[in-house]
Amino acid sequence: MDKKRLTKVLVRASRNEVAVLSANIQKSYRPVIVKEPAKTLAMIKLRDPVKQGTFFLGEVIACEAAVEIDGVPGVAVMMGDDAEKVLDMAIIDAAVNLGVFHDEARLAELEREQNKRMMQEHAMILNTMVNFESMDQEAPDDLAANKKA
Repeated sequence: MDKKRLTKVLVRASRNEVAVLSANIQKSYRPVIVKEPAKTLAMIKLRDPVKQGTFFLGEVIACEAAVEIDGVPGVAVMMGDDAEKVLDMAIIDAAVNLGVFHDEARLAELEREQNKRMMQEHAMILNTMVNFESMDQEAPDDLAANKKA
């Protein structure tokens, strides 16, 4: 699993799920905290779809941490201020970098659950969507009916 996908799954997972994955690593390895979890501000960068340029929307509170396992670094940054979760994510990152992370099957299961939940949420949202084209088609008839009256 690539880093972008790993991070996405871990960020969407609950604190308890990430803690369990981290605890499995800590049974065999002793992570050394290089940078204690700390709050920071991060700029949100967006791409303008019209001009194809980028701009900064503003700042958001983030939490970051860094660890090492057997000299191999692991880092994590996420929006919010969940210090425990970001530390566990850094431990998982270090284990992945070291090549000793063995819970890929659990990560894949978490990803499937998250995707299923997101699809259900999107389906609920689509049920409330308004079709403005149908409203435009009805409007001229209503105006014509009002003129005749």
